[in-house]
Amino acid sequence: MQLYLIRHPAPQVAAGVCYGRTDLALAADVAAAAARIAVQLPPQLPVFTSPLQRCAQLAQALHPAPQSDARLQEMHFGVWEMSPWDRIQREALDGWAADPLGYRPPQGESVGELQRRVHGFLADVRQQGLESAVLVTHAGVMKVIVGQAQGLPARRWMALSFDYESVVRVTLTDQDAAAASGRA
Repeated sequence: MQLYLIRHPAPQVAAGVCYGRTDLALAADVAAAAARIAVQLPPQLPVFTSPLQRCAQLAQALHPAPQSDARLQEMHFGVWEMSPWDRIQREALDGWAADPLGYRPPQGESVGELQRRVHGFLADVRQQGLESAVLVTHAGVMKVIVGQAQGLPARRWMALSFDYESVVRVTLTDQDAAAASGRA
């Protein structure tokens, strides 16, 4: 399955703030962003999107009927949401670094939970028999999918970085799906 992963345009948030699942407005003109991105996509592919407005607005500008799926949302950072990263307790960040897949910020979700919901979404898309699709989503979701496609261990895929409005094409094979079903 060929996927075109698109990271949303820049949101209205100060640099250095943990915003994860917070539903933020876009800082950029969505029509201009869609025009830059559309030329990189094959025509008439189905579009799936995170329901957060920074993704949904772009998806609506790219496709007349994008399909919203909550599993494409960014990781939920719980009480860390909208806090500057440098104000989050050092002990908490150290706990996350020690157990990146299992550590859950208070009232949030772990990276392992993010990974499982993204793998569930991909399994459902495969069952639809789609050969190609566009996903308008977030950096965390993109990391999970690119990591799966490249067979990267968690510490490597978690370190990946994607710019706003980036388009990344990945191919997922049946072997990738089988391997993902066995991973946490």
